[in-house]
Parts: sequence; structure tokens; C-alpha cells
Amino acid sequence: MTVGLATTFSVLSKTDNESAVRILLPALDSPNTTIQEGALAALLTSRNPSGQGEILRRIPTLSQRWKFIIHQHAGRLTGTMRNAMLGSDETQYRNACMAAMMFSDYDLIPTLLTVLEDTSQSKADTAAETLMQLAVRLYDELAHPGENSARRDPQWIHQHVVSCLETSVQRFGRHRRGEVIEAFLLLVKSNNAVINQILENAHHVSYLVLLDAMSRSSHDGIMRLLLDFFDNPQAPSSVLSVAANRCDINFIRYFLYKVERNPSNAMLQNLKRIGNVAWLRNCKNIVDNLDDAGQQSLVFLVMSLGIARSRVFSVIEYILQRGKPGGRREAARALAAFNGADANVLALRALGDDDPQVQANVLPHLRRRGIPGALQRLVKMLDSPHLLVRQAARSALGEFSFARFLGTFEMLDGEARKTTAVIVKKIDQHCIPLLCEELRAPARFRRLRGLQIVQAMDVACLVEETIIEMLRDEDEMLRAEAAITLAGCRSPAVRSALEKAVRDGSAAVREAAQKSLNESI
Repeated sequence: MTVGLATTFSVLSKTDNESAVRILLPALDSPNTTIQEGALAALLTSRNPSGQGEILRRIPTLSQRWKFIIHQHAGRLTGTMRNAMLGSDETQYRNACMAAMMFSDYDLIPTLLTVLEDTSQSKADTAAETLMQLAVRLYDELAHPGENSARRDPQWIHQHVVSCLETSVQRFGRHRRGEVIEAFLLLVKSNNAVINQILENAHHVSYLVLLDAMSRSSHDGIMRLLLDFFDNPQAPSSVLSVAANRCDINFIRYFLYKVERNPSNAMLQNLKRIGNVAWLRNCKNIVDNLDDAGQQSLVFLVMSLGIARSRVFSVIEYILQRGKPGGRREAARALAAFNGADANVLALRALGDDDPQVQANVLPHLRRRGIPGALQRLVKMLDSPHLLVRQAARSALGEFSFARFLGTFEMLDGEARKTTAVIVKKIDQHCIPLLCEELRAPARFRRLRGLQIVQAMDVACLVEETIIEMLRDEDEMLRAEAAITLAGCRSPAVRSALEKAVRDGSAAVREAAQKSLNESI
């Protein structure tokens, strides 16, 4: 644009003379786009009613460039749009509603509320629709800050809009427009005084409509609001009931997502207050439609609810048998809270799961179930090819430590000694060094007991060097027991030591050494 043309448009935009408008209006249709855009900007700046009315008439056919220019002059058209909404021209009214959405003009929400509250007007439906679209747009802006940085503070706009909606909600008995309630729910927070006043008064004129909107709305803002109430220690029971009775999968996913994000103490308390959940009556379809994380959260959720234990168990059972790996792992862990034959059968099945983590999560609560052969099953798991299963089995058999075995050794009969020794050898990774300490102990009875433990564990070949030293002990009974213990060891060092022991001064040692040599052949 030339300097002269720019100056002309500047002068025309600042004058109140109607002749300026008569010059600018034809310029909107100039074949020269520079003149068109200059005239448009001048009419927006001048705020002349007739000029801006013409722009509003052209709203349905605006080019992208004209929309951009109007955006650049945000708020300049608001007054004209407001007058059109309150006026009698149906076409301009529809254009004003269209423009309000086109330019996200939230300042017009009070005007839209005025229109839709007037039940005598036929324009209420369009106003209600425009209100909802603006509320959704504002929610999105608030949910994604920074994407509309050119706009004035969205938080201030939000406060103003909520204040207007609060007033309209209080007048619900006059207009009966559900859109007002829904827009209010979309933008309000759970600590808002008005919404809490309504929820605490079942006789409030908008009480049922508000709960109905919370129970059926698919907008994530309203679903989040519903779940935010769970963080309030005094959450209204009506809200908890709405959440418990929603069966749509999207809401359930939101619910489970909130549960998995470190639930607050207040939320855990509120979950206990829920004694019935509609979609748990037939949870199979829900479970099948959840991903790994969702199934894990579902296990945590049902374990936190105040519903019947039989209902909880049925969910755990289904997930453990048919769920995804993450769900089965969490279900195996949760199974610890259930006793009885059905739970025992489920635990045994879980031991055969393809996922080693599922097996590992069952092992800690296997023995206390009193299942016949549970100890043997745990011992078998000590040989699992999976490290985490072996670790879980060791933890479940933690009392089978070398120290405890040592303390109870004399009280065990021969078979029990061998059975326990096998378990201790597999569980206590420090048993061999500790056993060597016993074999070298100053007290004679400890050394003798150590040899008996070596025999029970069948680990003579692992400690043969220490036992060979005992063939030189001054106590002939210890020497004889050491010779007996080395039976079956075929290393050259052992054979040489036994050959020397055959010439021992004690007949008992000589006999024991010869017998061990014969068994080593």
C-alpha cells in the first residue's frame, strides 16, 4: 500500500462523517485487493454501525485473508455483533452467532445468555448452540495454554464467563436450558461454590439436570470435573453415584487413568464409599477393551472399592485368566487378599502362566494357603529359568536360612535334615562360606555338626579342602567322620588324603578311610 493510500484510509477511519462510510463501502468490492483490505481495516477501526453492519452481512462469505484482518482487529466488531444478537434482523443475528464462533469472541457469552433466557424469542436454540461451541473452545484454550498467546489473559476471561454462567444457572427455573448447565460444568472447577450448593440440595431446580449432564456428557472436561470431586474428602454422594453408574468406556478409561496417577487419600476414602459399580456386573467386555495399563488400574480400583468381595474376586479371576500381561501381574499380586478353595485353584493356575512376573507375584502368598505340596512347588520354582521367579521363591522360603537350619539341626530327624538341607542349599547363597566357618570352629561339637550338615547337603566336594584339613584333627572321632564325609569325592587331593588316613593310628579312622576309598573307585 502506497503512503498516500494509507494516509487516505487512516483519515477515513478516524472521521465520524457518514460520507467516509459511503466511500469505504464500495471499496470493499474493489478489484484491487490492497484497496479491499485497506477499506476493511478502516471500517473496523472506525466502528461505524452501518460500515460494520456491512462486514457482518458478509460473514458467511469471508475469505481467509479477511478473517485474518478481522482477527487482527479483535474486539472491533463485538459491539455490532452484540446489537445484532439483540436485534430483530434474523439474518444478522445468525451472522453474529457465526462470527462469535469464527473469532472466539467470549465477550458475547453474556449476550447469548440473555437471548436464550428469553423464552419468548425464537432465537434461543441458536444462542444455546453458539454458547456451547464457545464454552468448548474456551475449555480447549485453557487446557492448552500458549496456543493463543495473542489473546488477552484466558484466565480472566474464564472467571468472567463462569460468573455469568453461575448467574444463569441460578435462573435455570426461568429458562430451562440444559446447555447452560453443560457449559457451566465444562468450565467450572469442583471447588466452585455454586455447583456444590446445588449438589448439596436435592430440591434445587437444576439438581437433576446437572446430575444428568454429568452422567451422560462425553466431553473430557465434564468427565474430568466429575472425577476431580473424588479428591474432596467431603465429596457429595450424588457425584460418587454418578461416577459408579457411568458405563461408557471413555469415562471408565478416564476413571482408571486417575486411579493410576497416585490417588490421593481423599480419593481412596471416596472409593470405599462406593458399594456398587454398574459396569462391574458384566466386566468382561470392559476388561477386553482396556490396554495393559488400564487393566492394572482396574485391579487397583476394584480392590479399593467398597463392593462385595465376591464381585471383586470375579474381576480378579477374569483378568488373571484372560487379561493382558500387566493386568495378570497386578491380579496375581491382588490375589493375596483372597482365601478359600477358588482362590487356591486360581493361584495354582497362575503358577503355570507364560509370564514369569505373574508366577513371581503368586509365590509370596502360596505357602500360607495350606495347599498340599505347596512347599515342594516352591522348591521346584528355585530351579526356574527366570531369575525373578527364583528370587521370589527364595523370598517365600526365607526362613530356610543356613543360620536357622544350624539352630534346629539337632531337632530334625534324618529325612527332615536332608529335605531341609536341599532347600537351604538352594536358597541361602552364603551357606557354603558359613558351613566352612562351622567346620573350622573351635568347639568340637560344632565341627562335628558341620560334617553332618555337609553330608545332608551333599556338598563335600565343594568343601573338600576344609574336610581334608580335619583328617589331621587330634580327635579320632572327628577324623573318622571327616573320612566318611569324603566318600564319593574323586579328586586326586581327596584320594591322596584318604590313602594317608588308611594308615591312621585309629582303627575307626582307618576303616572309614578305606570304605570311602572303595566308594570313590
